[in-house]
Amino acid sequence: MLKTGLGWNQLPRELLGVSGVTCWRRMRDWTEAGVWPAVHEMLLAELRAAGALDLDRCAVDGSHVRALKGGTMSGPAPSIAADPVPSTI
Repeated sequence: MLKTGLGWNQLPRELLGVSGVTCWRRMRDWTEAGVWPAVHEMLLAELRAAGALDLDRCAVDGSHVRALKGGTMSGPAPSIAADPVPSTI
């Protein structure tokens, strides 16, 4: 849904055999039940067991991994203040 911009109510019933509202409800229920992290963990375990998980070729972004307390600081934070303006007085 996020990739296509298609709304749940526009999902063709023929595609999955259920209405878009039913799909939305199932996604909500599975999310609340913690299904997605469990599926992710199982997939990673299977990839590791098959020797198909190469962590040298991966990327992590903030949408999946939280930076707790802002993460580690590698240097001073850049200033967001505007450059000083000379006085006109």
